[in-house]
Amino acid sequence: MANNQNKGNMPPKLPQPRQNYQLWVILTLVIIISSIFYFNNSNGLIDISERKFEEMALSHDVKSLTFIRGQNMVEVTLKKEALNNAKYKEELDGRGPWVSSDGPQYRFKVLSADKFDEIITDLNKKLGDANKLDYNIEERSDPTSMILNWGFLFLILFGFWFMMRRMTGQGGPGGQIFNIGKSRAALFDAENKVKITFNDVAGLEEAKEEVKEIVEFLKSPSKFTDLGGKIPKGALLVGPPGTGKTLLAKAVAGEAGVPFFSLSGSDFVEMFVGVGAARVRDLFKQAKEKAPCIVFIDEVDAIGRSRGRGQIPGNNDERENTLNSLLVEMDGFATDSGVIILAATNRPDVLDNALLRPGRFDRQIGIDKPDIIGREQIFRVHLKPIKLGSDIDSKKLAAQTPGFAGAEIANVCNEAALIAARHNKKAVEMHDFQEAIDRVIGGLEKKNKIISPEEKEIVAYHEAGHAVAGWFLEHADPLVKVSIVPRGLAALGYAQYLPKEQFLYQTEQLIDEMCMALGGRASEEIIFGKISTGALSDLERVTQMAYNMVSIYGMNDKIGNISFYNSKQSEYNFNKPYSEATAKVIDEEAKAIVTKAYERTKELLEHKRKELEILAKELLKREIIYQTDLEKLIGKRPFKHQTTYEAFISKHENNQKEAESKKEDNAVENAISNGEASIEPTKVENAPTADNTEA
Repeated sequence: MANNQNKGNMPPKLPQPRQNYQLWVILTLVIIISSIFYFNNSNGLIDISERKFEEMALSHDVKSLTFIRGQNMVEVTLKKEALNNAKYKEELDGRGPWVSSDGPQYRFKVLSADKFDEIITDLNKKLGDANKLDYNIEERSDPTSMILNWGFLFLILFGFWFMMRRMTGQGGPGGQIFNIGKSRAALFDAENKVKITFNDVAGLEEAKEEVKEIVEFLKSPSKFTDLGGKIPKGALLVGPPGTGKTLLAKAVAGEAGVPFFSLSGSDFVEMFVGVGAARVRDLFKQAKEKAPCIVFIDEVDAIGRSRGRGQIPGNNDERENTLNSLLVEMDGFATDSGVIILAATNRPDVLDNALLRPGRFDRQIGIDKPDIIGREQIFRVHLKPIKLGSDIDSKKLAAQTPGFAGAEIANVCNEAALIAARHNKKAVEMHDFQEAIDRVIGGLEKKNKIISPEEKEIVAYHEAGHAVAGWFLEHADPLVKVSIVPRGLAALGYAQYLPKEQFLYQTEQLIDEMCMALGGRASEEIIFGKISTGALSDLERVTQMAYNMVSIYGMNDKIGNISFYNSKQSEYNFNKPYSEATAKVIDEEAKAIVTKAYERTKELLEHKRKELEILAKELLKREIIYQTDLEKLIGKRPFKHQTTYEAFISKHENNQKEAESKKEDNAVENAISNGEASIEPTKVENAPTADNTEA
């Protein structure tokens, strides 16, 4: 599985509503409000103090006064002859042409109306009755208060208008109450076409063949219908996370050439009752209008879980209503055959049986983690956009990444490029990829993690115990790499191995795997006479394997050929399908298996103590050891068959030799055809006969 990371693969952007007119409305309101403040007549008044006002009044320059009750402000209007006075003229001319010359011209603040009345009374005593001042009283609010009062009302009206637009679907996606039952599926058609094709998908050859048939039917249906065949109505992509289910669906969308609807199972879920079923109906209504087309539902287990599981009696389950609507639309009374359903999930065990029956999802396409050949193909796709060094070999990278899914391989390639860029390299080298693989497996390298020499020695012998046990056990997977570099949150070291590609395991294989896992704990006890807490993950794995052998796989004489595993049982069902006496026997037998494996491992390591010491000291010296180093240090494995890693590397070397010999043969043929060389008989000496050749 792989993915070309280019901009053309991004999903099409939804059309955005035009909002230019809203911007103009806002700008107009801002200009109007600013104009009110700026050109308001009161803004043209000059602020003065009470003392200056008294000087104006005593100079007989004041014509009239206006007391504004709401603001406790007094506006002063001068006489016409005073306006021509030099001491006022310069101030008044600087106010601007928009201010009225009739007045008022000045203003000053007072504490209260009573205080202003006292000021006028005192001035009138000084001025006399002939020049007595009088004033008017006005009720007036300032522009700020007016805008606040009216603005709040306009804000409420604008908010109500905005909410109504969103309810009716005019305000863009999301929040439309009247359109809440509409499908949220993204449509990919001729205008918004997905750029990913089957060439971008690697390592899923069988799955690609299955979905290619669907694409081929959509392009040329007569090829199948002429023979009386019918295209499957639906295909369910099943596999672990990161294996490429969604990517394969994207490739179908890019190759099919028909409308493609894409959405996830959670898109049907809403807080309102009946919305999920309404969206299912609307989705298939749109799909039938675009038929023939493909509908892809990612993470279908969000709505496809078995009905009745975990339901409270008498409760109305919204998810079940959505599932019922989906079942009817996929294969009901009025089903249109022009709509093909693709769905993806990593939890097929929880899906309803009615959803999996033929006529709905006719095919279940398994997408498992890629094998070593598939990983090589995935690496080739992801290595294309990266500037690579001359030492990069996709086959070796595939051999060093057992159990990796396509998403993890993509992450390794990206991490390697980042590591190379961090060291200012011009190209990504093999060492960068090895660091990236270590980082994905074990986490970030803890360079500043201080480990005492005693702890480091324990870790070295622990990992050496795993390596030696796996090397001298026939059915165990020999280690590809051993490291004592601290990584992640708690890992002080780790061992990486390349498991054999198989589906059935015999009892001897499981026992050898347990012995190899116990090699670290046994090595600590043999060398130091003590054990540590470093074997936690090993013991967890061994315990699980022992209990599986006894209670699930029927690999125990006392329990017999009985399995207590129920594939249809809910994960929340804690009822044991056996008695307490049987449970006691299971515990005793599981413990006996682990104890026997541990004693066998100790005996092996005591016999190979010399090799254990050599390997541990080399680990303390180098910190990282590969499988080729194991052969140099402790010799080859004492078994005839090759390991998976050795077989793959030898096959790779043979392929390289064949390619080089073909190049040489082609060069000789070209030389002969050009008359640059002559053909001479080849002399064969000491050729073996059929009797003395070895099988």
